[in-house]
Amino acid sequence: MGTYQSTHPWITFKVRTDDIPPRTWVILGECQSKCKHIANVPLRPDTANQLYRIYLAKGALATTAIEGNTLSQDEVLQHLEGKLKLPPSREYLTKEIDNVVGACNEILKSIKENKVPEINVPNISSLNSSILKDLKLEEDVLPGKIRQYSVVVGKYRGAPAKDCEFLLGKLCDWLNGEDFYPAEGLDIAYAILKAIICHLYLAWIHPFGDGNGRTARLLEFQILLSAGIPAASAHLLSNHYNMTRSEYYRQLDLSSKNEKNIIPFITYAIQGFFDGLVEQIDVIWKQQWDITWRNYVHEHFKDKNSITHVRRRHLTLDLSRMKEPIPASKISEISPRITKAYANCTHKTLMRDLNSLVNTGLILKTEKGYRAQKEIILAFLPDRISKESGSKV
Repeated sequence: MGTYQSTHPWITFKVRTDDIPPRTWVILGECQSKCKHIANVPLRPDTANQLYRIYLAKGALATTAIEGNTLSQDEVLQHLEGKLKLPPSREYLTKEIDNVVGACNEILKSIKENKVPEINVPNISSLNSSILKDLKLEEDVLPGKIRQYSVVVGKYRGAPAKDCEFLLGKLCDWLNGEDFYPAEGLDIAYAILKAIICHLYLAWIHPFGDGNGRTARLLEFQILLSAGIPAASAHLLSNHYNMTRSEYYRQLDLSSKNEKNIIPFITYAIQGFFDGLVEQIDVIWKQQWDITWRNYVHEHFKDKNSITHVRRRHLTLDLSRMKEPIPASKISEISPRITKAYANCTHKTLMRDLNSLVNTGLILKTEKGYRAQKEIILAFLPDRISKESGSKV
């Protein structure tokens, strides 16, 4: 009998999925559906790359911020673009980011090459080694090596050191076993459950001298990515934990009280993942809407290349970038090219262009000014009354 069975009786390598509330199963099904939807969304390569960089920055920051990294998301994005300059005293913060980003990219590369990383002790140890590489660590912390001493994190004491290697191996066997074989058609749903439970057990065992949380979140990322979840979406659990940090630690603490308390942590994590997917789909949808709208505008002005038509096309496109209606008196200030286009024109010319665009339905006149009527391409929205125009859109 291992010492852990008396000191950590909640480490049972069992989960009663029947105890998961029906509503959580429904949300899990929606998560699978949304992941598949995102995976099949057509986007321009530059738009897709931009979104991936944003969520990579969010994920890398979240993974390190929970451990105390104080960089902002903007600073991480600048760093990934090679534009961030930090004083020597803060440079270690970017090294933490680089280690996580490097590990994520290696996982992504392996999966793209159809070499899905196995869940085993050497690979988990390698992840820990990667995230601790070249960081200043306590003297007894060896990157990628299972600890030989007791650790306490906050109020939580990690599993007994002499049991750590055994427990890590048993966790790998469990995760690779039949408990996590997905029911037909539920590959992604089971992968989400597997990733969350894996994260929880690594936090409980705490097998390494440092970087256990980052290792758990990277392995979580690997499991999600291996199941076909889009790379941008695979960062969402880490982001959720970081955004709700106090609740994350509270749920971790509760989960170790007894076996049944694992369900609240699962429910908490799945709800956060779902919320992140909803937000991500909204961002993607807006990108698609903008692309489709711009294509529509260009199609409207196809073969119309006069100075007037070019000016009106630019006016429509640049007005599309405005978040609020723009008064006629401010229209010429919305962009440099519009300022230039109307520099030598009279106010009558501007009003003639605006009235023409209103008549074609490309822009809408409201009490506050003019705006692009982008909603006209939303073909399947139910008819509704526009509060601004009083007409159906």
